[in-house]
Amino acid sequence: MKITEDIIYVGVNDHNIDLFEGQYAVPNGMAYNSYIILDEKIAVMDTVDTKFTHQWLDNLEESLQGRKPDYLIIHHMEPDHSANIINFMKVYPETVIVANAKTFSMLENFFSTSFEGKKMVVKNGETLSLGKHQLTFTFAPMVHWPEVMVTYDSIDQVLFSADAFGKFGALDFEEEWECEARRYYFGVIGKYGMQVQALLKSISKFEIKMICPLHGPVLKENLPHYLGLYDTWSSYQAESEGVMIAYTSVYGHTKKAVELLAEKLRTNGCPKVVICDLARTDFAEAVEDAFKYNKLILGTTTYNADIFPFMKQFIEHLVERNYQNRTIGFIENGSWAPRAAIVMKEMLASCKNMTWIDTVVSIMSAMKVENTKQIDEMAKELCIEYEDASIGKVKSGDLSALFKIGYGLYVVTCNDGKKDNGLIVNTVSQVTNSPNRIAVTINKESYSYHMIRQSGKLNINCLSTEAPFSIFENFGFQSGRNINKFTDISFYRSGNGLAVLSHYINALISLKVEQYVDLDTHGMFICSITELKSVSEKETMTYTYYQNHVKPAVQTEVKKGFVCKICGFIYEGDELPEDFICPICKHGVADFEPLDKK
Repeated sequence: MKITEDIIYVGVNDHNIDLFEGQYAVPNGMAYNSYIILDEKIAVMDTVDTKFTHQWLDNLEESLQGRKPDYLIIHHMEPDHSANIINFMKVYPETVIVANAKTFSMLENFFSTSFEGKKMVVKNGETLSLGKHQLTFTFAPMVHWPEVMVTYDSIDQVLFSADAFGKFGALDFEEEWECEARRYYFGVIGKYGMQVQALLKSISKFEIKMICPLHGPVLKENLPHYLGLYDTWSSYQAESEGVMIAYTSVYGHTKKAVELLAEKLRTNGCPKVVICDLARTDFAEAVEDAFKYNKLILGTTTYNADIFPFMKQFIEHLVERNYQNRTIGFIENGSWAPRAAIVMKEMLASCKNMTWIDTVVSIMSAMKVENTKQIDEMAKELCIEYEDASIGKVKSGDLSALFKIGYGLYVVTCNDGKKDNGLIVNTVSQVTNSPNRIAVTINKESYSYHMIRQSGKLNINCLSTEAPFSIFENFGFQSGRNINKFTDISFYRSGNGLAVLSHYINALISLKVEQYVDLDTHGMFICSITELKSVSEKETMTYTYYQNHVKPAVQTEVKKGFVCKICGFIYEGDELPEDFICPICKHGVADFEPLDKK
């Protein structure tokens, strides 16, 4: 696989592994990455796990096309990257190994040889010329081993980042980067935030256009997003507003308290509530969520004058990884002497910058009236800053006021290199004019969202009042993963290669993603403009025009239920769940109204 004209990927995918490092579940496998830089002199960047010796050597041989490598550059000595150094040197004995002094001491420990006469010991900041390509070595001790270094290629502006910016999962499995990268970071590297901060500072002097890690995909688009996440993670700041509730429950009473608290938090406007049963959850996932959100509630039973083992292990995981800068509260249970809250707080005593919730929910065996009151107080403490924007207050107002905003309606088109796709959106806005930046917000459930995250480009087809309802049915009521939305649509292509509707639009705006903002259920793409074209003088299709003149009236005999004001989907039932998402157009409860209003 070509990374650039001169850089080739020669790594392997491991689909047989069940536990990475013997502890982290990897249901989607792992990638062990290795790269070649082809120049006057050839550099091979790291080897792979011992299980893939011959596959990797075959990849090398095919990519070298009869040439011999001059250098083997070692960034990290963990065996999943270094195990084949001896096998490589047997095949290519004239190669010089390039590494730092700590790496060479580890090489002798692993392989009982010092590679005398075949080694180049480099220092921090030193360079190596391959001809056209100039490599700079930057030491990154304890990210996450002491010998780690990274390499910057100033010609292609590529950073070979060792284990930094890596993730779980094989490269031939499609998934979002953030979740498995976050789980990987806090599981494997999370303890060493200070060292990661030092690395980020060291590489800030480089103009980086691409990051090539030893695990996970090559990062080519929207690098400020990935660098920003690493800065947030390594400085131990919360990534998102929300409350994680981690608990253990023996007979269900603690669980009942947790579920009641979650309900109260949502009612009081908490933007995100995550519940984790520690007895039934992958600990790496639980640790990931604890670091992701800014508030944590721990609920458990007193057990042998201590706390329940799963909770004890979870807190140990947090403390080991320097958990800090969070708001913490406790729910305890005990049939005769509850003291779990005291034990949990003592375990977290070494954590820095912690804010403790005043209210402790203390249950004697089973929930009672006073516990309900305690949960009410705890929810209020946790949600005090959300009060003005609470869900309850929004519901007490007239949500129809939001529809006075002059929404336009658009077809966003995209392509992931395999197929065209498109969807209806009403969330496009110009956010700055110097430079010109357009914000487009898309639901994460949409297939187009996934495609745009991959490609980093999209087209905005501005619909005119001529657009018939069939356009909304085609692009808004079905998924492009299952069908080809352009089968019966006339279109041409703009300069970025994406589809443009031949009819029913009055303007085209082609965009390139420059920044990404995670909005929980949605993602906001901040984009620069690559092409602008006015197509007609017809009026823009507004949300109001669509509601009044395009969308057919709802015809139903259902007496109880709620109808989506966007697409007409009907939810049958007396109550609409607060977290309900329309299965057709992906809009939330704010865009539903009772059927009896129709």
